[in-house]
Amino acid sequence: MLTVGVVGGTGYTGAELLRLLVMHPQVELKYVTSRSESGIKVADLFPNLRGFTDICFSEPAVESLAECDLVFFATPNGTAMKMVPELIENNVRVIDLAADFRLQDAAVWRQWYGMDHACVDVLADAVYGLPEINRAKIKSAQVVANPGCYPTATILGFLPLIENALVDDQHLIADGKSGVSGAGRGASVATLQAESAENFKAYAVDGHRHLPEIKQTLSQVASHEVGLTFVPHLVPMIRGIEASLYAVLQSDSAVDLHKLYVDRYASEPFVDVLPEGVMPETRSVKGANTCRISIFRPQQGNTVVVSSVIDNLMKGAAGQAIQNMNIMFEFDERLGLNQVALLP
Repeated sequence: MLTVGVVGGTGYTGAELLRLLVMHPQVELKYVTSRSESGIKVADLFPNLRGFTDICFSEPAVESLAECDLVFFATPNGTAMKMVPELIENNVRVIDLAADFRLQDAAVWRQWYGMDHACVDVLADAVYGLPEINRAKIKSAQVVANPGCYPTATILGFLPLIENALVDDQHLIADGKSGVSGAGRGASVATLQAESAENFKAYAVDGHRHLPEIKQTLSQVASHEVGLTFVPHLVPMIRGIEASLYAVLQSDSAVDLHKLYVDRYASEPFVDVLPEGVMPETRSVKGANTCRISIFRPQQGNTVVVSSVIDNLMKGAAGQAIQNMNIMFEFDERLGLNQVALLP
């Protein structure tokens, strides 16, 4: 059995991670940490876990976490990087669900997150945990940077076009919409029901923290810097992301775009390319570790439109983290992730 610790188990991402871990047949949940809830039973805070675990929250201590084979960090940005070096010294492998190891350039990290990186040497060796492009590296990684939710939907949507150099990659547009759980569990006026219900708005138009992550990954795929306009929106639902992606073909190409996507993702267990003309819906992936994609070429013009949907707490966070764990420890990649989406 794989012994696992979770640092920061009180947020939405942490709660989703715990829900998946207690059902995983190869996992023994050893520690769940929270400074504010230390000593309280996890199932008292999250009653959906009642009957599945008797573990109590504990203080985060490297000495205890070093007993684990793997530690997940579901913590605010800037937390994991302070503890990870000691865990590595103890041969513990790490999956960070925050952004501490996603950006390879420490100066870019400082620009977007407002703090110096605490372990630049570890940052250099961390693997970006998007299995559809980095599966082999994830398998042997000591530290995996679990991708953000918007980046997962956006990168998977654009990937076949960028890999095949089919579009003008200097003027990509990503129009993302997310449910309010993406903002986290902390109290905030913007996510009060009276503020978010019956409302729809864009935010962070001048620059969202996921922008450099998306650009970094797509630029690596393209082998040169790409240009991207990314505008996120808050929609009045709890879970789900829809990314409407726009790009212009390099020429009047006769390529079969649907076949291109079907072939690219044919062996990917958690990417579903829908039949031509079918629109993906966020409710079709709620509670599932699936990205559903459709691709269109309106009026057979040169503009390509891709619609990509995920559950931001699953393929956009905890589900993808379990997928990465399965790869790292050579389990079946689908293990513990066979949930059918919740409907309605």
